[in-house]
Amino acid sequence: MFLDEAKSDMEKALIHLGVEFGKIRAGKAMPNMLDGLMVDYYGTPTPIAQVATINTPDARTLLIKPWERGVINEIEKAIKNSNLGLNPSNDGEMVRLNIPALTEERRRDLAKQVKNEGESGKVRMRTIRKETNEELKKLQKDGAAEDAIKDAEGKVQKLTDSYIVKIDELIVKKEAEIMTV
Repeated sequence: MFLDEAKSDMEKALIHLGVEFGKIRAGKAMPNMLDGLMVDYYGTPTPIAQVATINTPDARTLLIKPWERGVINEIEKAIKNSNLGLNPSNDGEMVRLNIPALTEERRRDLAKQVKNEGESGKVRMRTIRKETNEELKKLQKDGAAEDAIKDAEGKVQKLTDSYIVKIDELIVKKEAEIMTV
């Protein structure tokens, strides 16, 4: 039972890490770069995807076409205030974002960011392992067999190790994507 919960939590943490990696741009225009960007829509912070369509006409451009023209300035302001490092330009109909090519220094910075996010993911996995082991210790105090608890702890450790390997694979893949010119 605890093993299934731990596996579910670890899977969620891995999915979250994938989402975070998706936000780290690799020099290509991708609509998911703007995930999490909130636009002030009539006084309410709203995800940009709910107020506009986002397209990629080419590998270096994002086009954001709001459903209402009145929101265009708010979209532009949200992009400028974000930490994406992009300069929006608007023609009254849509916002255009040109994604600059990454410099070698910027690529290294992004690779460090990927490692930091990956390390955060590993810490989350270890926290899940610790919480699960604490639950198992409580069971042992309540009278569960010591051998069964030791066996379950071993399974939790194997599960943790397998998810840390998956995180390492994601890190290597994302770093390769970033460092590719």
